[in-house]
Amino acid sequence: MEKISFVIPCYRSEHTIGAVVDEIVGTVTAHGGYDYEIILVNDSSPDNVMDVIAALSQANPRVKGLDLARNFGQHSAIMAGFTYLTGDIVVCLDDDGQTPANEMFKLIDKLDEADLVFAEYKTKQHSGFRNFGSKVNDLMARWLLSKPKELKIMSYFACRRYVTDEVLRYENPYPYMSGLLLRATNKVCNVVVNHRERAEGTSGYSLRKLLLLWVNGFTSFSVKPLRIATVLGTFTAIVGFCYGVYVIINKIVNPHAPMGWSSTMAALLFIGGMIMLMLGMVGEYVGRIYLSINRAPQFVIRRAVGFEDKKHGK
Repeated sequence: MEKISFVIPCYRSEHTIGAVVDEIVGTVTAHGGYDYEIILVNDSSPDNVMDVIAALSQANPRVKGLDLARNFGQHSAIMAGFTYLTGDIVVCLDDDGQTPANEMFKLIDKLDEADLVFAEYKTKQHSGFRNFGSKVNDLMARWLLSKPKELKIMSYFACRRYVTDEVLRYENPYPYMSGLLLRATNKVCNVVVNHRERAEGTSGYSLRKLLLLWVNGFTSFSVKPLRIATVLGTFTAIVGFCYGVYVIINKIVNPHAPMGWSSTMAALLFIGGMIMLMLGMVGEYVGRIYLSINRAPQFVIRRAVGFEDKKHGK
C-alpha cells in the first residue's frame, strides 16, 4: 500500500487548519487504497496554531507537527516538512482551505503520467495584489528557470518521493521551491481544480515578503541578472564613449558651442546609478555565498510532535 505524505506550512491558521486536516482524512479514507501522514509545520505563527496542531496530533497519530524556532518563510517550512516525510507520494497544500483537499486525487492520479503535478485554478480567489505577485513570479520563473509558458506553478502540488529527495540535496539558506522542483524533473504538468474563497484572514504575503521572494528567485538559481548587469554596463560605456566623441567633434566644428552642465550631471547620475545597481546585485550574490559558507540554517525546529526521531534543524 502506497503512503501519501501531506506537507502543510501553517501561519495564522488556528481557525482553519482543523477543517483542512478533517477534509484530507475524509478524502483519503473515502478513496481507500492509501496510507497517509499529515505533517503540519508551524512557521513561528503569532497565534495559537501550534496548540491546535498538538491537539490534532493527539487525536490522530497520523497527524504530526513541527514547530519552527522563528519565521523562516513558506519555502523553508516546506523543506522542513520534506525532511521528516516517509511517504511514497508527497502532496503540498495551503493551511487556509483555499486549496481543495477533496480534489487531491486529480493530482495524484496524474502521477502515472508525470513526476510532478501542479494544480491549475479555473478562477483564482486571491486579491488583486496577490494575483499581481503571482504573475510577476510566473514571468520570473519563465525567464530564469526556463519554465514552459503554459505551465502554471502553484503552492498546491503532488510529486513522487524521489523529487523531494532531490530537493533536499539543496542545503543552502533561502530555498526557492519552484526552482528546486523544476530542476529535479521535466515531467511536469497541470491539473485543473477549483479555488475557494479564503475562509478567514488575509494572505501572509506582504509586499516586503513578495519582494524578498522575487530577490530569492533571481539570485538562487540563475546568473542571468549578473549577465544583464554586464550587458547594461557595456551599453552604458559605449553610449558614454560615443557621447564623448560627439562633444569633442562638436567643439572642434563649433568653438563657441556651450558646454552643458545639465547634460554632464545627467550622464554622471545615470552612470553612477547603474554602477550602484550592479554593485548591489553583485553584493547580493556575494552575501548569499557568505551565508552559505557559514551554513546559515534553512530552518530550526523548536520541537516536533508525533515523531519518534527528533531532528532540530538543517
